[in-house]
Amino acid sequence: MLHFLPGWLLLPFSFALFSLNLALWGLLVTPLGIIKLLLPFKPVHRITALAGKGCYRGWTIGNTAIINLFNQVDWQISGAQTLEQHSWYLLISNHRSWLDIPVVSTVAHRRIPEPKFFLKEQLKWLPFLGTGCWALDMPFMKRYSAAQLAKRPELKGKDIETTRNSCQKFKTVPTTIINFVEGTRFTDTKKQQKQSPFQFLLPPKAGGIAFTLASMGEQFNAILDFTVLYPDNPQHAALDMLMGKLKRVVVQVETLPIDQHIIGDYFNDEQFRQGFQQWLNQRWQHKEQLIYQYHQTNCLAETTEQLPC
Repeated sequence: MLHFLPGWLLLPFSFALFSLNLALWGLLVTPLGIIKLLLPFKPVHRITALAGKGCYRGWTIGNTAIINLFNQVDWQISGAQTLEQHSWYLLISNHRSWLDIPVVSTVAHRRIPEPKFFLKEQLKWLPFLGTGCWALDMPFMKRYSAAQLAKRPELKGKDIETTRNSCQKFKTVPTTIINFVEGTRFTDTKKQQKQSPFQFLLPPKAGGIAFTLASMGEQFNAILDFTVLYPDNPQHAALDMLMGKLKRVVVQVETLPIDQHIIGDYFNDEQFRQGFQQWLNQRWQHKEQLIYQYHQTNCLAETTEQLPC
């Protein structure tokens, strides 16, 4: 709506609105976490969880409205027509930008249960965001470098233990657990550092989702594989969005069955680990091909669903 204004003028206003939206819902949801901590009773948890979902939906609606206010966005969503709000899903996705979180939340809104993101430990200390995510039971993952693990071997598997503990909380109510499998946002520099075999993706990390499937595999109704693209803003999608320059958001959703061959002991069964890594690498090769085809044809293979403003 306001995309015709200069980007330098839009930037401070859009950033301020995103910050205010985050602060508002972060302030509202944080007391729910405190109540849940002080009153560890199931009826209280049910009430705070319901209120927390409402806050998350409010945050999502606010983000979507702000994106559409400052940008003339063509939302192209494919494959999401058959999703259900009362199911359990494991959602895996590539990771292009911090904009991915509000985009995935927008696609998830009123289609699937409110997402639970696996977040970096550092985000816990961000005002409003960290406390809000803590109150919503989103798991924080602390990743250790090879050098840290060499010095302190006892740290190995700590992030997986976090996954185990978090998954126990999600067994009683329909939940969408989201994992950006590459572990970090795609950049050309990271692509070179990680010696990625892909043109548009970083190598996927298998441990986290393998453990999630081992913990809740029988509970999940399906795996959702999201492929997220910003075709006109491949380098700085988030900054371009704040400056009113975001043109297209493309999300292709594939629903995959939960097969027994992807549920097993990833850390102690070598044969299973190799098979699981092969399955995930094949998914990423397929995703790479989807992205390549999109860039070649400039359209999705399936009928797209246009998101209303």
